[in-house]
Amino acid sequence: MLTRRRTTLALAGLFATPSIARAQAAWPSQAIKLIVPFPPGGSTDILARVIGAKLEPILKQPVVIENRAGAGGVPAATAVARADADGHTLMMGHIGTLAFNPSLYANIGYDPKVDFAAVARIATVPNLLAVHPSVPATSTAELIAFAKANPGKLNYGSGGNGSNAHVSMAYFAARTGISLVHVPYRGTAPAVNDLAGGHVQVMLTGGPALLPLGRAGQLRLLAVSSKTRVDFAPDLPPLADVVPDFEAVQWYGIVAPAKTPRAIVERLNTLVNQQLTAPEVIETLSKDGALPAPASPEDFARQIAAEIETWRDVIARANIRIAP
Repeated sequence: MLTRRRTTLALAGLFATPSIARAQAAWPSQAIKLIVPFPPGGSTDILARVIGAKLEPILKQPVVIENRAGAGGVPAATAVARADADGHTLMMGHIGTLAFNPSLYANIGYDPKVDFAAVARIATVPNLLAVHPSVPATSTAELIAFAKANPGKLNYGSGGNGSNAHVSMAYFAARTGISLVHVPYRGTAPAVNDLAGGHVQVMLTGGPALLPLGRAGQLRLLAVSSKTRVDFAPDLPPLADVVPDFEAVQWYGIVAPAKTPRAIVERLNTLVNQQLTAPEVIETLSKDGALPAPASPEDFARQIAAEIETWRDVIARANIRIAP
């Protein structure tokens, strides 16, 4: 009986291999939709367009960046989780959609650990702390002192309730004991524009969105949210220099519906990782404040699971709640 079972399993494996090979060879057979769950202009959108442009000539199919903004990325992520698992619908996920949302919403309609196949991690993006030049602070310590002396008088912008900028700044405020007013926008780009215009005074969000305006003198950059300095902004000290052990670093990666064939996941992972080691991609991402972070699908999946637990505790301590 045992010998017969082994023979059956061996035959199943023999016939499955050509089937997997055919699935991989036939993919992609049409345009690939890379869903960005936020408006154009933010870090997620910028990274999706960089990677999409590199994959198009290799895959010989268009990679269409589709922005589906709203509700912290929940509707877009839910739609991708329920899409056909044929490798033609992907999502540029990030720390918000894949790690924050399970703790922010009572019922988000998807489970990042169950409903997605982790495909490829793209980059990590340290947040930058920025203020409008009208704020009388040239360092993190001065900003904290000013905020404590003027509770509730500083507004901070974010890409929306539950966004990275919201959670990270709420965490910063909780750790430093300051009182700030949250002003949510429909995306990072309009929030940054209003920061430059002085309609909000403070923001803690990804480098790609803030660096150009900081370099142009329209914003004052104070610190980086990683525990060490970064090459793309070596003059900025870590927030941890003032707030011990503080860290709030975004990460981004491509996910697919859970039942996407393993052969497609592995091919995509290989192609993406190859692009992330290309000098021109490294240079492009670095200029935008992103650090390439290639990883295997398994390592990326483990990171998603671990970050859900890490940020569940942070969100609870900062008392962040999003209405269902």
